[in-house]
Amino acid sequence: MAQDDPKQSGGFFASIANSLSNFSSAMTKSVNGLLGYEGLEVVNPEGGTEDAEEEARRGRWKQEDRDSYWKMMQKYIGSDVTSMVTLPVLIFEPMSMLQKMAELMEYSYLLDMADECEDPYMRLVYSTSWAISVYYAYQRTWKPFNPILGETYEMVNHGGITFIAEQVISLNGCHFKVLIRHFSLQVSHHPPMSAGHAENEHFIYDISSKVKTKFLGNSIDIYPLGRTRVTLKRDGVVLDLVPPPTKVNNLIFGRTWVDSPGEMIMTNLTTGDKAVLYFQPCGWFGAGRYEIDGYVYNAAEEPQILMTGKWNESMSYQPCDGEGEPLPGTELKEAWRVADAPKNDKFQYTYFAHKINSFDSAPKKLLASDSRLRADRYALEQGDLSKAGFEKMRFLSLSLILCHVFHSRDFSLFRWSECVKALV
Repeated sequence: MAQDDPKQSGGFFASIANSLSNFSSAMTKSVNGLLGYEGLEVVNPEGGTEDAEEEARRGRWKQEDRDSYWKMMQKYIGSDVTSMVTLPVLIFEPMSMLQKMAELMEYSYLLDMADECEDPYMRLVYSTSWAISVYYAYQRTWKPFNPILGETYEMVNHGGITFIAEQVISLNGCHFKVLIRHFSLQVSHHPPMSAGHAENEHFIYDISSKVKTKFLGNSIDIYPLGRTRVTLKRDGVVLDLVPPPTKVNNLIFGRTWVDSPGEMIMTNLTTGDKAVLYFQPCGWFGAGRYEIDGYVYNAAEEPQILMTGKWNESMSYQPCDGEGEPLPGTELKEAWRVADAPKNDKFQYTYFAHKINSFDSAPKKLLASDSRLRADRYALEQGDLSKAGFEKMRFLSLSLILCHVFHSRDFSLFRWSECVKALV
């Protein structure tokens, strides 16, 4: 975690698999009667159904906080809670959503390799491995802070990529604006939507996304909606990504963990080739957890390369015949392996996540609105939950006031620093 003091410096859309709504492949058990909570299900990814009560008593919540939050959240069961609920700082990590977006670029060298590759099927191997690599970061069960209006984040010196993100507002409502090398997009903030763009000498990355959720009591289903495109510059190849949905288990009772059962599809829109990979659901005693298997197909939907691995470890590939069997004389070769990560890190951060949060990756002239300088983020990073909670509520109040100021004064676009001056 970054040790810098901010005071001295100036935080996918496959078909929604039925396995999410019928999560029978993982072990669930109602603990109603055991703990007295109606409709509560606890999932232990490392065991069976017999230890549900014991698992329910584990996790990051204190007994009194857990009971209080459960009573508050019961009324939202079955609802999309994307922007309905104010969450306690206890479940947050010291990073904003703008910073979280930058984590997509940790293994961007795989897109560089895809662009340099002559083999059209190996292009899909490398680009799909890149898409899978971000799931190692997504398994963190801490929530990033929502950006306030006018908040920015800029990261420099990573693979030739400069990443700049900004939260803004327009006359039509709260909007989210992302800038990469002077390119900007605006989409709706309520309901939450985001857009992003990254570019270097090898590729152009664009995403417009919207997340729909369904709160199920002690878990939440997350259905990503939108579009993700990667353009490889050398030949102008355009790739379209459709990732699987995600389920977050044991939100309140038990140890929180993430699963993403379903298909990921990467399609070469230029040639018709595609990669189809299946994320295995977690089974009894963790069987199948993290595992991914699938193929790269040509335009005629004939398998060309098989791919296998675990999204928290590595991905490998091997040429195959028309039946999907490995070709004689070939062997599995590794396409990607997760980088070493700090041991026993409180927030399960990778070294790259720390780099994102550090002032070492900041530009020389850091804007006062940069996520790194958020008081709530910094307080949480220092372990002061009380101050972090206070600052989080202050930021939320400021955001609501700024939104009102913009609309009442009929401004179409106004920067954060100017808004603050308008409020004084």
